[in-house]
Amino acid sequence: MPSEAQVLLVLAGFAAGFINTLAGGGSLITLPALIFLGLDANVANGTNRIAVLIQNGTAVAGFAYQGRMPGRLALALLPPAVLGAFAGARLAVEVSEPLLRAFLAGVLLLALPAVFLPEGGTHRSRPAESGSPGSSAQPRVRLAPWMYGVFLAIGFYGGFIQAGVGFLILGALVPLLGLDLVRANALKVAIVLAHTAIALPVFVARGQVDWSSGLLLAAGTMAGAWIGTRFAVLGGARFVRWVLAIAVLVSAAQLLGLGEWLSEWIHD
Repeated sequence: MPSEAQVLLVLAGFAAGFINTLAGGGSLITLPALIFLGLDANVANGTNRIAVLIQNGTAVAGFAYQGRMPGRLALALLPPAVLGAFAGARLAVEVSEPLLRAFLAGVLLLALPAVFLPEGGTHRSRPAESGSPGSSAQPRVRLAPWMYGVFLAIGFYGGFIQAGVGFLILGALVPLLGLDLVRANALKVAIVLAHTAIALPVFVARGQVDWSSGLLLAAGTMAGAWIGTRFAVLGGARFVRWVLAIAVLVSAAQLLGLGEWLSEWIHD
C-alpha cells in the first residue's frame, strides 16, 4: 500500500476516533476512506470493525481511568446489545445501498432531538453507587423490561452497519435513563465495544476483512479516542451536545447526497 494511502487511513482513523468518542458517526469518515482506497463496500464494512473495536477499547479504558464508567448499567445492557449485534451482522449484506443510506439518514435526524432533552428527563436518580477512587458519584438506574428490547434493536443495527449507532445509543440513554452526556458517552463506548466484538468474527468468517487496512485505521482511532475522552470529560455535556448536533447534521447531509447536489448546483 502506498505511503500516502497509509497516512490517509491513519488520519481518517484519528478523526473518526475523536468524533465517535464524543458523539458518533465516525464510520461515515472511515467507510468512504476505505472505499476510496479500493476496497469493496462489503469488505470496507467488515474492515471498519477492526478500528471500531480497538478505538472503543481505548475509549472504555480512558473513561474508566477517569472514573466515569457506569459499570452496573453496562453489565445490564451488554447482553441484549450483543445478541442483537450478532443477528444484525448476519444480515449485513442483504440490503441495497440506496435504501440503507436513506434509512440511516432518517434515523440520525430522528435521534437528534432526544439528546437535547434536559439531562435526567423525568427520571429520578437513586443513591449513588461507588465508583473508582476519586470519581464522582454514579447514579443507580432501574431498567424497565422494555428497555432491553430497545438495546436489542440498537445492537442489531450496530451489527448490521455500525455507522451512526452512537447517535442511537445516546438518543436512548439520555432521555430514557437520565444520564448526563458524559456518562452516556462512557456507557456508549462500552456497548459498542461489546457488540463489535461479536459482529467482527462474522465478517472475518466471510472473508470480508482487510487486516492491513484495518490495523492502520485502528492506529489512528486509538489516538483519536483517547484524546476524545479527555475532551468529553473536560468540556462537559454542553460541549458534547454541540459536537453531536454538528456530527448528526453533517452525516445526514452526506448520506442524503446533499453535498453532491450542492456541488452540482454551484457548477451548473
